[in-house]
Amino acid sequence: MADVRTTYAEAAGFLVDTARQVGPGDWARPGLGVWSVRELVGHASRALVTVPTYLARPPERVDLPTAVEYYLRTSAAAKDAEVAERGRQAAAALGDDPAATLARLMGQAAMAVGDAPGGALVGTPWGGMRLADYLQTRIFELTVHTLDLAAALGLEARPPDPAAQVSTALVAELAVRTGQAGPLLLAATGRGPLPEGFTVL
Repeated sequence: MADVRTTYAEAAGFLVDTARQVGPGDWARPGLGVWSVRELVGHASRALVTVPTYLARPPERVDLPTAVEYYLRTSAAAKDAEVAERGRQAAAALGDDPAATLARLMGQAAMAVGDAPGGALVGTPWGGMRLADYLQTRIFELTVHTLDLAAALGLEARPPDPAAQVSTALVAELAVRTGQAGPLLLAATGRGPLPEGFTVL
């Protein structure tokens, strides 16, 4: 549990440090899909906001026993339009100084995680989870969306190694569970490109 807490903190720092490089005129630039840079950062900030929020409503049982099960459940339930709208709402909540707001949210999340007992549970909208497993999903979100942000800004970015390890391991397991390990393995070993639109989510 200690390692995943530390890795989560490092992934959060990766986002905050990259967001500090957004210039005043860059927030309205294209970010990812329908999102501007600001909306992309707003969406990524939810990986900080939801941790203390979900810790504050502990469930009675574990419904989602792994990070993979969380993504299998949410990918089937989440609607693109709803996700996009939550990103816009989160962007508005960043206020006049998004980077400073992110740093404050990171501190709040770190405090909530640090105060949580080892066996803590979180109550997500899709069911109860162990905090350690939920943090893996937040590490993945922070890592991938910070890379999205860096790409939108034309920056080179290397995620912290522990966060990259958690994220790539999750991608690999999702590929196996969704029957897409073959194309991923072939592409990863230089045998050809991934199919157009490939995703494990």
